[in-house]
Amino acid sequence: MADDCFGHPRLAAIYDSLDPDRGDLDAYLRMAEDLGARRVLDIGCGTGVFALLLADRGIEVVGVDPARASVDVARAKPGGERVRWICGDATDLPPLRVDLATMTANVAQAIVDPHVWRGTLRGAREALRPGGHLVFETRDPAGRAWEEWTRENSCTVTEIPGVGPVESWVRLIEVSGPLVTFRWTYVFAADGQVLTSDSTLRFREREEVETDLIAHGFSVQEVRDAPDRPGKEFVFLARRP
Repeated sequence: MADDCFGHPRLAAIYDSLDPDRGDLDAYLRMAEDLGARRVLDIGCGTGVFALLLADRGIEVVGVDPARASVDVARAKPGGERVRWICGDATDLPPLRVDLATMTANVAQAIVDPHVWRGTLRGAREALRPGGHLVFETRDPAGRAWEEWTRENSCTVTEIPGVGPVESWVRLIEVSGPLVTFRWTYVFAADGQVLTSDSTLRFREREEVETDLIAHGFSVQEVRDAPDRPGKEFVFLARRP
């Protein structure tokens, strides 16, 4: 089940406007280039920002996401016809042989159910050609990022063409072991509608992720620092032997 910020049509339509700075994707583009990837599976593609950046570079891309509203937004963007869009998840993919599979931003952490997480790793491995790579990021739990998720730190008003001002903020709901739940609130000034979206992320330790990767047939090539958030995230580069 997709969170409302991705699955609700009105929220999916404004998602990019509320998060316009996607400089975090630069590192993934560089890795795709460094690895010589010509076919990429973008797991949790959302509104298609990364998939379309890859397609702009002549790369064959499959984007998969469980939120139909987000996939509809992605498909309707300029160049959307160059990407193969799938509404679903990595546990049930058609036969593929890609060079690179990715989970950018919060995608890996948003897969909180251990069974689904294991299925995602299996699906990614099966989609990769022998020698292909899986790349994803996850926040270091030691950074306790959730302590900054307050209305005071996050409240903004964004003027969106055709929509008008939208006020948004995040509030921490619960911390329960590795699971952190938070709520985004959106207020549309044009008609006063208030929408909320609850999300839960799983904060996995580095050793846990490495163990999971090895258990599902990957070799861990490298664990990097996220260049846009130094000291706060792990970026895993794993290979299907």
